Amino acid sequence: MNPPARPPATPPSSPPDRKPAVLRARTYHQLFASARADGRMTGADRVIIIAILASVVVAIIGTETAFASENRSAILWAEFGFGIFFLAEYAARLWSVAERPGPGSDWAKRFVWIRSFFALVDLFVVVVTIVPFLLPGAPILRLLRLFRLAALLKFGRFSMALRALGSAVIERRYDLFVTGALGLVLLLGGATALYWAEGKVQPEAFGSIPRAMWWSVITLTTVGYGDVSPMTPLGKVLAAVVAVGGIGLVAMPTGIIAAAFSDAMQNYRDRLAPSDDEGTMP
Repeated sequence: MNPPARPPATPPSSPPDRKPAVLRARTYHQLFASARADGRMTGADRVIIIAILASVVVAIIGTETAFASENRSAILWAEFGFGIFFLAEYAARLWSVAERPGPGSDWAKRFVWIRSFFALVDLFVVVVTIVPFLLPGAPILRLLRLFRLAALLKFGRFSMALRALGSAVIERRYDLFVTGALGLVLLLGGATALYWAEGKVQPEAFGSIPRAMWWSVITLTTVGYGDVSPMTPLGKVLAAVVAVGGIGLVAMPTGIIAAAFSDAMQNYRDRLAPSDDEGTMP
């Protein structure tokens, strides 16, 4: 009697394909500065930065009538190419942001990212780049692509520098508040003084404190357009006092922010630098 035939052996199940997951992780690492502890820019970051600068250059030279009329076709193709490129970048970020550490599903993380500032900037630029090709009455929207420069702040060390600047301003907020209060006092004081000294001589420029405020602002900020100036000896003396005070007013907040920013960046470098004990034998 022959033994019963064995059922055919079932081949072992192959492990799930991990290629999409690996590709998404690599894409996230390439596109998001938060995925890299050292904050260094990747190859994808450099390509995107070059595309941003090139699109801005095209948008600028496209406003030159003579050049734009001779190269209209090339400019339109370049703008269309930039639109497709930025759309692909936005889609890649939306797809890969699901790799961001933390609780929540993939789409929950994507929804959080969509509402972030830089994601809104990216979407805005994509819309204003592509819409002019769909709506004939909206070519002026292309100029709004210049706001794409704001997206440079999200790359690597640019974003860290921005955070350092923000922390520097917050850390010295009381010093800046005092400086701002002094500036407001000097601004109102200069406008009031010139209203008193020059109001009757130049009523159009100094006939009221609000009118004199324009002169006070351009003098304190050291701009000095020259469209309004005092004529009487007393007005000139008061203007000289306000002008000298404006030099110190501009220098004070600049020095405060510069010192705080330098300290914040130095602290960041110290955190990245290895300690003296690392790499030494016990």
